[in-house]
Amino acid sequence: MTPLWIATTNQGKVNEFRNLMGGQVEIHTAGELSVYSAPPETGKTFEENARIKARSLRAMKPGVWVVADDSGLEVPGLGGLPGIHSARYAGEKAKDPENVAKLLKMMQLRSATAREAQFVCTLVVFDPEGKEHVINGIVKGKISDKVRGTTGFGYDPVFIPEGHDKTFSELGIAVKNQLSHRGAAIRELAKLMQV
Repeated sequence: MTPLWIATTNQGKVNEFRNLMGGQVEIHTAGELSVYSAPPETGKTFEENARIKARSLRAMKPGVWVVADDSGLEVPGLGGLPGIHSARYAGEKAKDPENVAKLLKMMQLRSATAREAQFVCTLVVFDPEGKEHVINGIVKGKISDKVRGTTGFGYDPVFIPEGHDKTFSELGIAVKNQLSHRGAAIRELAKLMQV
């Protein structure tokens, strides 16, 4: 099997890669390296942050497939926030429920009607020869007025994808993986890796 190293310690993301890549690749994560520490995400875009993470891991794992994901939720009614700050919207050490609570509060303060949103995923991939590839995935939808559902992570309990009336958390992992921004990007990665 082809090894794929992922520059993340987010178990939710790792599970999505495992589910979507099936048994076609041997998944490894940055957490397996005793000397790895995640670099500061100082980029101004998802692509810049993904590149920072991918380069950092590739420096330690040359000659293999390396991928970094940077993704988040963009809400036009909030000026595109939380955007690249999605994982730390409510503060540097914020947990998912705190980020979701802040999002719902900000939406209530700004506008109860402008609920359009989109999830964005950018993968920066280095192939074994060191060539860089950039893959993007987007899913459009809207924000629910309250937390709904119990599966998934991040903003899944409040994101309703276009064409549906349930949140990602209510739809379940299999349906989310078919519809999601990361699902779309990972399927493109599988094509690139020819697996």
